[in-house]
Amino acid sequence: MECPAIPRMSFEDFSSRLLEKTRGKRIPWGVSIELTARCNLRCAHCYISRSPEDEGARASELTTSELCRLLDELVEEGCMGILFTGGESLIRSDFLDVYTYAKKKGLFVNLFTNGTTITPEIADYLAEWPPRSVEITLYGRTKKTYEHVTGVKGSHARCLRGIELLKERQLPLKLKTMVSTLNKHELPDMKAFAAENGLDFRFDFNLNKRLDRGLEPTLYRLTPEEAVDLDKTDGLRLEALREYSTRRFGPPAFPENLYWCGAGLSGFHVDPCGKVSLCINSREPSYDFRGGSVKEAWHEFIPRALSRKRKKTTTCQTCRLRQLCDQCPGWAQLENGNEELPVDYLCRIAHLRAQALGLEP
Repeated sequence: MECPAIPRMSFEDFSSRLLEKTRGKRIPWGVSIELTARCNLRCAHCYISRSPEDEGARASELTTSELCRLLDELVEEGCMGILFTGGESLIRSDFLDVYTYAKKKGLFVNLFTNGTTITPEIADYLAEWPPRSVEITLYGRTKKTYEHVTGVKGSHARCLRGIELLKERQLPLKLKTMVSTLNKHELPDMKAFAAENGLDFRFDFNLNKRLDRGLEPTLYRLTPEEAVDLDKTDGLRLEALREYSTRRFGPPAFPENLYWCGAGLSGFHVDPCGKVSLCINSREPSYDFRGGSVKEAWHEFIPRALSRKRKKTTTCQTCRLRQLCDQCPGWAQLENGNEELPVDYLCRIAHLRAQALGLEP
């Protein structure tokens, strides 16, 4: 079933209706939506990807009409922007239908993609209906490294072609990478490639276990020392860490709370099956959108999930380095099988960052 036809809405009309509907309401400003867990690449470090031919995964995905209902209800609650991610969103045959529906509803759309499935026709369509941003992940600068990571021959050339097609149409494109032991040696060259093309670039090195708690991604993690060395080689990144950490240095204000981050405060995450959770990392507890509504998820489930208290006493509750640490209940659940236990890998990175910044541990 297709999304119902709706007229294109101007930003002014959307803003006016938004003010009318949401005055005085708590609003989910931004929501991430995993359209699929399936992907055309087989990246060694990936925490989620399933084969494009995985019929079980395909059958469990929200249908076109269910996604349109989700978008309708998000707009009704005042949502302004969404992120479409995956898996690889563009392998869904209805991707452009769902994307267009979101645009016509007046939503700002951000798109994460590996870029390999972008064709001239898709690029033209995105130029007609421009996203707020498109972020393409570059897994290596050379064909050898890129395809060693992705496990798919020809994927390097297709990614570069996708980048070129979006650049030619002057779409708001950014590049990024997930740094692992497989591609860390090419990080400077990836940065240089982005700069040569006038594109913003960012990197991350936090590889967590698969959602099924498979260990594969952790086999390619940098050591904490290697990770912080990358922080130190990026002047802007290091200064951002310094500014943020010194401004918020000290233990958490409410150490009894399970969540100390921004998860669930201004948005939430929806997985391919319609399960709503606080963020893309923290998948449990979850709420079934298929059997409920965005309104109930946002006003009842999310506050209830955020109100959970810690049952264990850990060193995290008195640690002054929380703003340098990526510790969260989602990471802890995947890493330790317990959402309250500290993740040693993240803890070590936080302490090494503190040393690099000259902060008292």
